[in-house]
Amino acid sequence: MIEKGKISVAQFALLIFMVTVGDSILVLPGSVAVEAKQDSWISGIFAMIVGMGLVMLFYQVSKLFPNQTFVEYSEILFGKFLGRIIALFFIFYPFLSVALLLRELGDFLTTQILPNTPIEAITTLFIVFVIYGSRLGLENWIRTVQILFPYFIFLAVLFFIFLFPLFNFENIQPVLGDGIKPMLRGSLTFIAFPYMETLIVLLMFFPYVNIKKSKELRNAMFISQFSGGLLLMLLMLCSVLVFGGELVAHQQYPTYALAKKISIGEFLERIEAIIAILWLITIFIKSTYYFYASALGLAQLFKLKDYRPLTFPMGLVLIVLSLSVSPSLVYYNEAIGQYWPMYDFSISLLFIPLILILGWLKKRKSKGTR
Repeated sequence: MIEKGKISVAQFALLIFMVTVGDSILVLPGSVAVEAKQDSWISGIFAMIVGMGLVMLFYQVSKLFPNQTFVEYSEILFGKFLGRIIALFFIFYPFLSVALLLRELGDFLTTQILPNTPIEAITTLFIVFVIYGSRLGLENWIRTVQILFPYFIFLAVLFFIFLFPLFNFENIQPVLGDGIKPMLRGSLTFIAFPYMETLIVLLMFFPYVNIKKSKELRNAMFISQFSGGLLLMLLMLCSVLVFGGELVAHQQYPTYALAKKISIGEFLERIEAIIAILWLITIFIKSTYYFYASALGLAQLFKLKDYRPLTFPMGLVLIVLSLSVSPSLVYYNEAIGQYWPMYDFSISLLFIPLILILGWLKKRKSKGTR
């Protein structure tokens, strides 16, 4: 294997939690509220239930080829030629995701915090950190996740405490006032962003988790995905309680706007930096997660001894791709925000049933020939 490092089950759980939260901490409440309005939090609860079912499916996949990544066993499942094409298609998914995260980061900082800074400077500086984290190897950047996790939790708890005096429980009424359909449509976005796009990339990480019992891996996945989903659901609930469903739907960055509303005794005000820091932490971890998976997968596809020589050229391509993937912030929100969840669904619904069915047939065939 190209990657020699191993991570513990606890480290794996922290990684899943942080990438589940990811960029969703800033943009998900608004995306869900466009459909579900004041019932966004119910969409979150429904999505969490579906998400737990998805976790079980991916856990079953992890047991089929416990010592190989998807790129490595794709040839076993689909044949040498088709398997390599499918693997390349799979690798492109996290690679494109990094480009979108870079663009999202650049748009946020240039519109909210650093309006006079060129977006090219922000994306270039950020990808340098992502490349550096990836080149350190799996074990080292997972330790970074461990270091950042307590700070993230502390700031998140502080944020929720400060928001409590602003709650208006009339804003969540009427519950399901528009029926169940808007709530279900809103849940599709919640299922796609925190769950499907996170879980599918785990197919590149399962072999590097040091487990003694398979149940440890299952429990880690359940707990971390549930915790990440719960945090995002609470953020949506807080957004609705403070702003109301209609206003949340028209907010570009609802969570950031929430932080601007906080005022404690006319002394503690304008603490939106807390949300900015939380988001920068999670988007760095998620970007590195995607970038590492795509670099490792590409190296495995072309039978290279090391993935590190690929990181710099990939980084250069990503800088250009992040600037060209969306011509404006409006386009990003309307076009990509509308169609990207469908891409997430298509990727997961294409790969997971195929892997499970073909993997089961391969296992059955191998047992029958003994």
